[in-house]
Parts: sequence; C-alpha cells; structure tokens
Amino acid sequence: FYPPLEGVGGGKKIITKNMKEFNYYNKNLKQNANKLRKEMTKAEACLWKYVLRTRQMKGYTFNRQRFILNYIADFFCKELKLIIEVDGATHFEEEVYKKDIVRQRILEEHGYKIIRFMDEEILNEINNVAENIRGVVDDLEKEK
Repeated sequence: FYPPLEGVGGGKKIITKNMKEFNYYNKNLKQNANKLRKEMTKAEACLWKYVLRTRQMKGYTFNRQRFILNYIADFFCKELKLIIEVDGATHFEEEVYKKDIVRQRILEEHGYKIIRFMDEEILNEINNVAENIRGVVDDLEKEK
C-alpha cells in the first residue's frame, strides 16, 4: 500500500519516469518545506552547519528539507539517494513511530537509504554522528 501522490484537488498523480529522474519531486510540499527550512531545530542546524553544508561530507551536496513522494526529508543527498532524519522526542510517541516505519519502508522501496539520529546524539556527540554518516557514505560509494 502506497499513500497516493495527491495533486491539486486531491486527485492521484501517476508516477512517471520523469518523476523518478527528479527523485519523486513533489512540488505540492514546497511551501511546507520552505517553512521547515526557516525553522530548523537546534540539532538540525548543528548537523547542517558542522557536517553536511557546503560539501563538507566527502564532497557530496546535501539539501535541507527536500520533498520526496509525500514526505519531506530533513536532509537529502541526491547522488547517493541518502536521506538523513533528525528525530526529536515526539518520534517516541507510538503514532509518530508507526508513521516513521511506514514512511521509511516506502522510501526504501523507492531506492533510498535512510539513517536516523536523535536530537541528543547530534547535540552531544556530533563527531560520532559525522563518523556514522561518513561510514554510510563509504558503503554507498562501494555499491555504485
């Protein structure tokens, strides 16, 4: 079961080859993504500033709050199809946790690799987080 990609008026969108080439870019989420970019959490801002921004991670470009399918990924590297999620305390709530599982499964079925970090990990162990990301990037490079 995949949630429909909804267009204007609530109609379903058909996934085309062109959408796949653009990583399932869903322009209906643009306004929401822009808002999230402007209101990043402290952990997201730290990860962005110290690890992902300006090609700091092995020369790869990461985007903030990138919309893919019906979801907005916290950070996304198009070249590696790597999504990095930063989870706060709300992700421990049962309903949010279940949605995260469904979301991750759907994105993985479309070829994306998702890794998650808790706010506290990023704020207290940024070097370890950077090393973990670097390890995943190394693995993805080997798969190319």
